[in-house]
Amino acid sequence: MRNRLIILPLLVLFGCTPQENPQALGSLERDRISLTATANEIIERIDVKEGQAVKQGDVLLTLSSISQRAVLAKAVAQEVQAQTQLTKLLNGERSEDVASAQANVENARVRLDNEEKQYRRIAELVARKLSSPAEKDNALAKRDEARASYNAALQTLKKLSAGYRAEDIEVARAELAAAKANVELEQHKLSELTITATREGVIDSLPYHQGERVPVNGIVAIIAAETKPYARVYLPELQVAHYPVGTQVTVHVDGIEKAMMGKVRWISKDSSFTTYRSMSARDRSRLVYLTKIDLPDSAASLPAGIPVQVDLDDDYE
Repeated sequence: MRNRLIILPLLVLFGCTPQENPQALGSLERDRISLTATANEIIERIDVKEGQAVKQGDVLLTLSSISQRAVLAKAVAQEVQAQTQLTKLLNGERSEDVASAQANVENARVRLDNEEKQYRRIAELVARKLSSPAEKDNALAKRDEARASYNAALQTLKKLSAGYRAEDIEVARAELAAAKANVELEQHKLSELTITATREGVIDSLPYHQGERVPVNGIVAIIAAETKPYARVYLPELQVAHYPVGTQVTVHVDGIEKAMMGKVRWISKDSSFTTYRSMSARDRSRLVYLTKIDLPDSAASLPAGIPVQVDLDDDYE
């Protein structure tokens, strides 16, 4: 009898307590920009502190640039070499080389004339039987040798006078263009060793300290963008059809007495399971959809991380 007296008030209490409307739970969030290192280098200097407001373009930290400066210097030297080679091909041979080739042609021509005259004299002597056929053959060989030397000297002169082939010049142009592109690339890599803010905001985190070596693609700074926060909540699967993008919803923020009106901005197309803190024990096995809700201008000063609740219809259960 005594146990019945204890249970009866409890039943009355729970029966009289009004059931709360269902809510989607989550937190306030801001866009977070993660800045990464492009090289495995040591942090030489950090110019900001966590919580400091920064503007786009402000220097946040600097990585060691000794290695990259050496790479850039090598690329610049290769560009100079390619430019010099192209200039040489465009200008052709030196005038001194052309003049020397002309002199060689003249000498070869004089020699050919002499050998030609000598051959004719000996041929006449052989015809008059005043010289042996062997001497005529020897004179013929020397004349032919002189003619070959003359032709070779003449071709060398033509080559020097005509300049380099168009194909060789195009190859040199391409090599110069590649060298210039490589210099621009290495200059860009050098500039990326100075980490700057890509958006206006507040320094949220600096994972590394000055003097530490950071890995490639390691996050060296995180900026919380100076934009209005938004509500990031998990919407139960049965409610998704009732809250399409653009729907107005009531948002409650912990510590703010007055509710806010928000607008559904985005709903994930992929479902997930509810987190332990997002739903009641009865609802944890249900699928939910990550949803982002834009808030009014009055929420601009609120920090990220504050829990929020979004009122839902109570007819989905």
